[in-house]
Amino acid sequence: KRFVGWPIVPGFDVAGTVEAVGGDGGSQESGENDLKPGDRVFGCSLFGAYSSRVLVPKVQLRRIPKEMSVEQAASLPAVSLTALHALSLAGHYPPRKSKFTNQAVLIHSAAGGVGSMLVQMSKILGLGPVVGVVGSSSKVEEARALGCDVVIDKSCQDLWAEAERASPGGYSAVMDANGVSTLRQSYEHLSAAGRLVVFGFHSNLPMGRAMLSPMEWIRMARKMSDMPKFDPMDMTVDNRSVLGFNLSFFADEREVLLELFQQVCEWLEEGKLRCPKIVQMPIEEISKAHDLIQSGKSVGKIVVTTGV
Repeated sequence: KRFVGWPIVPGFDVAGTVEAVGGDGGSQESGENDLKPGDRVFGCSLFGAYSSRVLVPKVQLRRIPKEMSVEQAASLPAVSLTALHALSLAGHYPPRKSKFTNQAVLIHSAAGGVGSMLVQMSKILGLGPVVGVVGSSSKVEEARALGCDVVIDKSCQDLWAEAERASPGGYSAVMDANGVSTLRQSYEHLSAAGRLVVFGFHSNLPMGRAMLSPMEWIRMARKMSDMPKFDPMDMTVDNRSVLGFNLSFFADEREVLLELFQQVCEWLEEGKLRCPKIVQMPIEEISKAHDLIQSGKSVGKIVVTTGV
């Protein structure tokens, strides 16, 4: 309510055609000085994207590359910005700052939206081995295609035994949006000077129809009590860090977002970064889209189309 008002309209990613432009038609700050009606653009709305029309500050938009569809472009902003900021917090971006001896990265949900970006960006930045974790065998090939040096299928493999085998010295960064199910072990598998970057708590929350069950909310409360506690003295002695962020609260961090977005656009233009796999669904089936993403069976990104 403090940031976006009430009621909240969900949705971060937007892509479509400009209908009208305010002010002088552009922004020196964004480098897009000539946005005009009819331009195809994509970007972050920071809420409100579940709409047929949105009002977005020009600095949060970029032109869609010619070879890219509107639907593909819509899949990119939030996941790519989240991934690149996570790598920045981990000390691996900008690349000139990445001086750590250990360059291994462990990425949970490597075939998902943010995970697919993390894998590709880690390879662009020269990190390795890049070890991706997936939750089902159907996602293994996609994780390999994205560039993972090692893929761990935790549905049929011992996650942490395989992680130790892939990088016996631990990991300079572990990217974890799972929550209580993996946070403790993610921290334990950091190398000296390693950083655990947290940007979600998927396993903490009731999913799908289970959200309506009082027992699921009781289980969630128990999971919250089981969340690991990281003692500052222990972290100092271990020489490890835990960092967390949420892109939802970056509305005032314009300079950070602009720099990250510019880098993403450059990598797209250079062909170094590809869109995640997308599943398109009409906005009339929004509840089915949420059921799919909560099922854990989706690969890449779900894109909701408005028909406008």
